[in-house]
Amino acid sequence: MATKEAQEKGQKRILILCVDRDGDLGAKAGIKTPVIGRKENLDAATGLALHDPEEPDANAMFETIRLYDRLQSENKPEEVFEIAAISGSELGGVGADRKIVAELNELLGYFPAKEVILVTDGYSDEAVLPLIESRVPVSSVRRVVVRHSATIEETAALFTRYLRMIVENPRYSRIALGLPGLLLIILGILWIFDLVEHYLRAFLLVFGAFMLVKGFGVDKAVKNLYRWIKEYSPPPLRIQISSFSMVVGALCIVVGTYLGWANAAQFVGTPPDLAGWLSILPRMTGLFIQGSIDLIIVGICVTLLGRAIRWYLERDARLLRNAALIVSIAWSRQILYGVSDLLIDPSMGTEKLIFSIAVGILIGVASVLVIFVIHRSAREFFEETEEQVEEFEEG
Repeated sequence: MATKEAQEKGQKRILILCVDRDGDLGAKAGIKTPVIGRKENLDAATGLALHDPEEPDANAMFETIRLYDRLQSENKPEEVFEIAAISGSELGGVGADRKIVAELNELLGYFPAKEVILVTDGYSDEAVLPLIESRVPVSSVRRVVVRHSATIEETAALFTRYLRMIVENPRYSRIALGLPGLLLIILGILWIFDLVEHYLRAFLLVFGAFMLVKGFGVDKAVKNLYRWIKEYSPPPLRIQISSFSMVVGALCIVVGTYLGWANAAQFVGTPPDLAGWLSILPRMTGLFIQGSIDLIIVGICVTLLGRAIRWYLERDARLLRNAALIVSIAWSRQILYGVSDLLIDPSMGTEKLIFSIAVGILIGVASVLVIFVIHRSAREFFEETEEQVEEFEEG
């Protein structure tokens, strides 16, 4: 025991501590901890060794006593040593750690050590090192392991850790447990219906599907899609209208192109050579324009109309220029029809085409004048930036 003289100011108190995390002292020998003092620790170690000669904690306690005797023999008056043993619980885990902390606090209340020399019995007991260091500095760690069992103990602890990780971590349990479980269920079902001979095919099918899903990241793609659907927030109404009009316009253009090609192919046979192709190319072009122009014009106008609605809701001055563009493109239908008539039958004359072009020019000029008038009269409606004003004037 530490004497009163040993506790005088200026002396350095050092605790030589043996930790039995799995609680063998209490479970096997019925010894109550903490055990303080050389004689008490020697009796406890002897009693534990008599109950279980193969117990490594007994070796750790004997090493604690040997280390205490060696340090005491050095006769350093500025250092005072005490020897003690604490234990956890045979159940391990949080309960064992809390018991160790409680006994350590009790021990430090009796002997307020400035540093600790820790002695453990093996791999698992080193888990208590952070618990000790959080309350008192640890100057040295002495690990006592029976030579022939060190590798076995470490291997068992490592195997237990990985086994727990496989069972408890979903990332690994899906592969290590989920896939074999599925194959066993399939085997059981086939066994019930007396179809075990088909198990190899089922195994290859399931295993191949699993490799395909993992190899191409299908599971991650599905997970990301589910997260996107769950967290999806619709854009503002103006953007929805613009996007929908673009989709509808694109569909109209695609369908119109198909109808134009079908109209041209219906009335023109396949010529035998290149000269034949060149001779019928104008007629085919005219038939293609007549068969496709309506839907193509509608598709472009629908797309521009969606943008116009968006710019109206945003009070963007580009709305006016877009409206003029819609009128011009709509009238271009008449011009293209005139061009197609000439390509199909050149003898029809160009009067209709010239009239359509002239009217189109007048419509374009009138649209520009109307836009400027509306822009000046409704200037306060549009929330313009300097860049938008310059862009509008250039347009």
